[in-house]
Amino acid sequence: MEYGDKRIDEEDLESVQAGNRRWWTEHTMSYDWKDRAPTKRFTVEWFDEIDRRFIESSRLFAHNESPFDRIIPLERLRNMKILEIGCGMGLHSELMARTGADVVAVDISDTSVNATRTRMELKGVACDVRQMDALSLEFPDDTFDFVWSWGAIHHSAQTGLIIREIHRVLKPAGETRLMVYNLGGMPAYVTILKRYLFNFWRGESLDHCLWTGTDGYSARFYTEDILVDILSIFFRDVSVAIYGQEADAIPLPQSIRKLVLPFFSSQTLSAWANKRGAFLLAAGIK
Repeated sequence: MEYGDKRIDEEDLESVQAGNRRWWTEHTMSYDWKDRAPTKRFTVEWFDEIDRRFIESSRLFAHNESPFDRIIPLERLRNMKILEIGCGMGLHSELMARTGADVVAVDISDTSVNATRTRMELKGVACDVRQMDALSLEFPDDTFDFVWSWGAIHHSAQTGLIIREIHRVLKPAGETRLMVYNLGGMPAYVTILKRYLFNFWRGESLDHCLWTGTDGYSARFYTEDILVDILSIFFRDVSVAIYGQEADAIPLPQSIRKLVLPFFSSQTLSAWANKRGAFLLAAGIK
């Protein structure tokens, strides 16, 4: 298995998790890597700006009447015990907590934990935020009614063990919803065409090509059927949906894409993006 500039053995997976924690602490997901938000970090104004960017980037798949209500069952979370794995800057945790849910948010990154705690304090939202590796969740069996994770568990050294942990901490009949990268999505195909077909002859693996083209220290991509197979070991009523962003609908450089976007309706862009999107959102019941 390849990670970074070296090859490692399976027993060295702890070093991968250490790399993950270091990378996400230094490059936490804030949606302002290339275009810095014009306000001081971790202020109310800064959180409002990065939330606006997150909401806008998800507009083709995530929202009905309010942010993310199409993919997170916000209307039925009140009084539930909720776990979010990989809270990042904390927007999803905040939205779930505002429904009246009892939310615990965990992240491997110290920066993300501190940012989410600051968010909740600034906005007066009750949320238990902890630094934790989801490979070993520090909760008793049958603790949570709902476990949510958006774009986090595929960065782990052992995603399957996290899924097993999610099953353990869920109550009977509890639900999980998890997003991972789509091997059949547009970004994966672009990487294969631009990089893998040329580097294959030099011994570079497809897995290495894919994750080095994304954010994170490591990343795994899944097909729909493989993801269903893995989740079906632990959960019933498993389903998977494909979702995508503007770049999945129109895979052109951003400067050109901005010129092309006005010629297509939101419905057309959504149909294209959610047919070949970068994300697989899986759901299952314990």
